[in-house]
Amino acid sequence: MNNDTPDIDADLDARLAHLRGASAGLDAPRCVEKELMQAFKAQFARPRPWYRRLNLLEWSAAGICAAVTTGVLGLLLVPPDLAYQPGSSPLVQIDNGAAFIALDSFERIEDDPAPRLVETEVSRTLLAALGLPVAPEEAGEAVRAEMLVGAGGEPLALRLTSID
Repeated sequence: MNNDTPDIDADLDARLAHLRGASAGLDAPRCVEKELMQAFKAQFARPRPWYRRLNLLEWSAAGICAAVTTGVLGLLLVPPDLAYQPGSSPLVQIDNGAAFIALDSFERIEDDPAPRLVETEVSRTLLAALGLPVAPEEAGEAVRAEMLVGAGGEPLALRLTSID
């Protein structure tokens, strides 16, 4: 073995102590440390999970769109509740070539104290809205009709006298 190793260790310890004392007063500026930390984060960044890639405004918009879509689909899938109930008489009846359309329930029509009959003209677009088939080329024309009006002035039923 070599007896010089304790002198080398002591010499090395003295030099390292001198280096520690000289570097103790040195400090990197804050901006350098900040830039180094940002570069480190960028280099070793973990990918963000899929649910954190959207901010609050984008998540809110997605939630509103989902709610509106659900509402529209719900309205499209649920059939409208008409006054016609299964087992009762239909809303549109044909008698002697004239169409009779009940605009209110049959009980309401029967219970009206003083109904009166008024002659009028009805556009074919209104008939299409009531469910009658109308050819597109005849949509702007008018049809003669008789309307059953209740005592308060509200229409109760409609009978088309000339549907051709």
